Amino acid sequence: MALRQTLNLKMLQKLSPQQIQLMKLLQVPTVAIEARIKEELERNPALEEGREANEDEYAEEQDEYTDVAKEKSEAEKEFDFSDYSDDEPSYKYTARNHGADEEDKSMPISFGKTFSELLEDQLDMQDLDEGEYLIADHLIGSLDESGYLRREVDAIVDDLAFTQNITTEVAVVNRLLSIIQSFEPAGVGARSLQECLLLQLRRRKERTVESLTAQAIVKDYFDAYTKKHYKKILEGLEINELALKEADVEIKKLNPKPGNSSSNGKASQAVLPDFMLEIEDGQFELRLNGRNAPDLKVSRQYANMIEEYQSSKGKPDKKKKEALMFVKQKLDGAKWFIDAIKQRQNTLLYTMETILDFQKEYFLSGDETKLKPMILKDIADIIEMDISTVSRVANSKYIQTPYGTFLLKTFFSESLTNTEGEEVSTREVKKILQEAIDVEEKKKPLTDQALTDLLKVKGYNIARRTVAKYREQLNIPVARLRKEI
Repeated sequence: MALRQTLNLKMLQKLSPQQIQLMKLLQVPTVAIEARIKEELERNPALEEGREANEDEYAEEQDEYTDVAKEKSEAEKEFDFSDYSDDEPSYKYTARNHGADEEDKSMPISFGKTFSELLEDQLDMQDLDEGEYLIADHLIGSLDESGYLRREVDAIVDDLAFTQNITTEVAVVNRLLSIIQSFEPAGVGARSLQECLLLQLRRRKERTVESLTAQAIVKDYFDAYTKKHYKKILEGLEINELALKEADVEIKKLNPKPGNSSSNGKASQAVLPDFMLEIEDGQFELRLNGRNAPDLKVSRQYANMIEEYQSSKGKPDKKKKEALMFVKQKLDGAKWFIDAIKQRQNTLLYTMETILDFQKEYFLSGDETKLKPMILKDIADIIEMDISTVSRVANSKYIQTPYGTFLLKTFFSESLTNTEGEEVSTREVKKILQEAIDVEEKKKPLTDQALTDLLKVKGYNIARRTVAKYREQLNIPVARLRKEI
């Protein structure tokens, strides 16, 4: 048997731990970077928060350490200390991430009882035995964040039997569910949107003609109502358009998600911009929001440990070697993290500055029609970085401008050619669609074909299916569902 020798060449790309760390930090928005930094501070004792008070003082101290014995100690022969005895001490690695609003680094936190706690407080006031209380408490725990009971009662009966060793019947669970449905906010414990609206309408103290008509619509003609089949409702209830319109107003006052109407005990999730843009005399002034990114430094104490090992005489024992390796590992981790924070800031600023330059006409005027077609590759080619890097920057970052606060990815759009042969942004077309739908006659809303014809008149030759796609991207329903009474 003849032996054959072949040579296969493979190219593998492996990211270093530092690069992986940077990629992870890039996709973290400013509103979450504080939590990530605190996590690292708790995990690594060699990393500290704050700025160096007097760097000159430390520089003088460093000069003293440079005059140690000329011959290497036994500890130096075992370990390389060069990384920790540079002209610039490791403890001076601070992340310069403060901006104009550096004094205001706190985030407002909303306190209050959770949705479940509010329901349990009301449950405590009910006259129930121990078994009934446990079943009702289980029902409350089964509600989703909107306040709905999504599971079948039969399945809940089985859950009680297997998980809590409680044997009960469907009728008992339904009775206890009715008690929960009487709690505030109105509509809680509903098993469907229809039941949720009915619970709220039946809770009304004032029995007006409008509320009674609304109740009849939700109870008997809910499917027709959701599909805008108003003629069927008018004929079935034998009412006129005015009465239907008044009932429609009553229904739209109801809360479809009662669970979201109360405090959930979570931190406030208001949009916190990552970039702050000011325009003065046609010049951009861009800065990072340093509100949730404190200054970081390597611990002075850990740096001193390295210096003590460096100046020690004699061969270090096993225990001392292990301690030295631990200190070295933590110092490396701290330096890597601080460097990653710095690189994150530089990458964010460089990418945003490039976007500003690319879309200069838009940012100077605020006119969306001035937005040029721009895809991730356009920016990636300019900054000479990977498309994935630009994507991480654009997907979760916000910029505050004189015209409002925007998600970066909204500035990216594909291009199409108008009848004059000019490339325009799809964002421009979407704006025209939105404006046309905003001013349409609500009793006879524009169909996708009518919108297509309108765009052709304006010089945009686009297929009807493309118009439908843009409409869906704008979260605008079809004409039939936009119809009003």
